[in-house]
Amino acid sequence: MVKLGAGGDTGRNRRSGGRTRWLVAALCAAIAAYGASWAATSSASTAKAAAGAGSGGSLTVLLNTGFEGAWPAGLDPSTDTNGLANQDMMTSIFGQLFSLGPKGKIIDDLATGYKFSNGGSEVDMTIRNGVKFSNGDRFTAAMVARNIIRDLASPCTCSPKSAWTTLAATNPVTVSGNVVQVHFTAPYGAFISSIISSDANWIADLNALQTMGASAFQNAPVGAGPFTVVSDTPSQEIVLKRNPGYWQSGFPLLSGITFKTVANDEAAYEAMQAGQGQVYIDASSPQIEAEAAKTYNVVEEKSTSPYDIQFNTSIAPFNNIQAREAVYYATNAKQIDAKLFNNLFPLTESFTAPGGLFYEPTVPGYIGFNLAKAKALVKKLGGLTVNLFTIAIPTAVEATDALAAQWQAAGINVTTADYALAPLIGQFVGGKWQVALQTAGAWDPAQGVGVGFRFDSHSPFSGVHSTQLDTLLESAAGSTSLATRKKDYAAAAALIAKQAWGPFLFSYAPDQIFVKNVTGPGLSIPLPAVAVSATVLWQDVTAKK
Repeated sequence: MVKLGAGGDTGRNRRSGGRTRWLVAALCAAIAAYGASWAATSSASTAKAAAGAGSGGSLTVLLNTGFEGAWPAGLDPSTDTNGLANQDMMTSIFGQLFSLGPKGKIIDDLATGYKFSNGGSEVDMTIRNGVKFSNGDRFTAAMVARNIIRDLASPCTCSPKSAWTTLAATNPVTVSGNVVQVHFTAPYGAFISSIISSDANWIADLNALQTMGASAFQNAPVGAGPFTVVSDTPSQEIVLKRNPGYWQSGFPLLSGITFKTVANDEAAYEAMQAGQGQVYIDASSPQIEAEAAKTYNVVEEKSTSPYDIQFNTSIAPFNNIQAREAVYYATNAKQIDAKLFNNLFPLTESFTAPGGLFYEPTVPGYIGFNLAKAKALVKKLGGLTVNLFTIAIPTAVEATDALAAQWQAAGINVTTADYALAPLIGQFVGGKWQVALQTAGAWDPAQGVGVGFRFDSHSPFSGVHSTQLDTLLESAAGSTSLATRKKDYAAAAALIAKQAWGPFLFSYAPDQIFVKNVTGPGLSIPLPAVAVSATVLWQDVTAKK
């Protein structure tokens, strides 16, 4: 699930041969480097309390309506179709079993640890004792298990079942005391990474759901996170206040957060200038970011998510490998990165990026730009007509226009479209799409919008259906050995290149814009991106002057 929408551009169709709008402004971002690492066992949070809970002021956080600023289906983890796109609100209300901290360190939250057993095919998560939901109900291992089972049974595309392909068919989730046991038919070493990027990481009070009813619960869900819901106007504004019963003494540091929807990056910047917001999540317009950097902190999260040209290989024209190869040859990623982004983003030929695990910038057999070969293949095919679509965010729209111009130079007839998140999901689920520009990566390739999300047959967002690739991806996610996983992912990247299943461009990273007195992980302290962007650890954020 990809990110921000561009307000007025939502759902509009642009004519073939539309103007390519090159932006030459460089991003002015303060980039703090970190290296991705893997924790064999989880570790406690290193955050330190300020003067006390609620002492850190309050914030209005602006969210783009095309991505995180939309929650039309409400905020019930099992039915929120936007899933990880709504991660900032969801983690604020529900907390997390585990979170992803600086340098890729797994941090305990509502769980206190985990271990693998039975050769890696069982994962035991120890649930924190003494925690209560915000309404006073007990937070138990049994409730965690009920949530996971409910998430797996949900017909929503947000269900983790498409990633957990080797989950045991009978009794996949069991409870022993304060331990939740998840059972697989084969080792699944990426489980903790995957749960961090899954709706199963957010535990709802299902007893409150039963009492309140589904409709009321969606707009005022009960969790055990650092904040509780005061009011909710879906896809417009949600007001949260500090949870006085939060398990971590001295937290959250903020007394409250208001998440407010804005139309686009420009509207967010204008709202911040007018004092109507202090934080804007996931900015993507280079010109706006450069201007904002004169007044505010602008921090880029190190990328874990490359842009990918995603083919639907089930239907024409991309069920023909020569059509796919033509697009590979016609695509000049280096030119787009240079002219559109001033060479800010590193090029990659794989689904990995510098901020995540198993980074592989070059892949053997990858087809690079060659305009003459592209033209020859298009001629051999007797012509090639395609519809290219993307998410309605400035970077994606601009890159799509640039791709269309490059492909047209090779003789490919291109029409383009861009959509906000909900209709974008509809395009994928409908199965009639041809080619899309999307992000295809995560800190761990097995998690979230990682490689399986775009290339595994079990995913509704995949355009590829290959048992050979499925087997490789399952093996790569399964091992508890980093060396084995790296080898398997390299083999998967080589297979994708060999079959021309999707060109990769560069490793995109969004920016966070915030006022000078705001600090915290995911803002002033960069974090690895979970789903394109980092999950801000809002309990540790302060806005104290």
